[in-house]
Amino acid sequence: MATRVLSGTRPTGKLHLGHLLGALENYKKLQGQDAFFMIADLHALTTDNEGKTDVAANVFEIVIDYLASGLDPEKCTMFVQSEVLEHANLALLFSNITPLGWLERNPTYKDQIAELKGKELHTHGFLGYPVLQAADIAIYKAEKVPVGEDQLPHLELTREIIRRFHHLYKANIFPEPEAVLTQAPKVPGLDGRKMSKSYDNCIYLGDSRETVVKKIKGMMTDPARKLREDKGNPDICPVFYYHKLFNKERVEGVAHECRNALRGCVDCKMEMVAKLNEFLDPVRERRESWMKKKTEIRQILDKGARRAREVASSTYRQVLQAMGLVS
Repeated sequence: MATRVLSGTRPTGKLHLGHLLGALENYKKLQGQDAFFMIADLHALTTDNEGKTDVAANVFEIVIDYLASGLDPEKCTMFVQSEVLEHANLALLFSNITPLGWLERNPTYKDQIAELKGKELHTHGFLGYPVLQAADIAIYKAEKVPVGEDQLPHLELTREIIRRFHHLYKANIFPEPEAVLTQAPKVPGLDGRKMSKSYDNCIYLGDSRETVVKKIKGMMTDPARKLREDKGNPDICPVFYYHKLFNKERVEGVAHECRNALRGCVDCKMEMVAKLNEFLDPVRERRESWMKKKTEIRQILDKGARRAREVASSTYRQVLQAMGLVS
């Protein structure tokens, strides 16, 4: 029997190179199993809650990026979180048994509040989003959850909520999910920091060749190398990191030329961006093709929602029975 897998993406905009090399490449490896990949639109509302949102449009962009990356709807279940009501229902039930202290000790809670300054995050929804995450996982009885290291505390909280549910209601409904750690590089953004939409330093999967070239031309390099004649340190240069990802056969030569000032940063960037664009070209082609297939995309999501609801409704019925809410 195939292992049940669950993961998702918040629709806060188009996906970028970091998502592709991290989550999406991992999804592709797991899609041959019983894999559910959701677009977590309810989670998007935890940080985008002060007026009408662009979530619906962003959902469409996320699905296109999923498909452009190589995910196959015949090998996995793609669906929109809010189209399966059992997510929110189970989250409400879980919220009644989750102590506040468990949520307040969440290590990413204060970090997110500090990082997303200007947003109203002192809400029940934002504090409790790990409970919704737990419900997302539990409603499918997921056994494996692909995550980065920063999400491990959330997964442990999911296990704690599941254990508490089983203890309180003398039931054994959910497996305790295990992490599938994403084996992926931490892709630096154009400014050297982590690639993030909030930093506006991303290379997006939908960026044209010309846009990528323009962005790379402005990319940060070794700050100590101010003149063409200055010797550089490739170990602290984000551009060289990209060479290691996309121009592997030339890594040693590029490092030697940098350390000995045998060529300038512009030439180094142009060699790298040519390889980067070669890597992204198939993704762009698939993305352009799917952009013309809105009807087919809706059909994929409808099919995914039907499959997700089939599984989720069965689990939810078991939960209601265990809690004595139905006979």
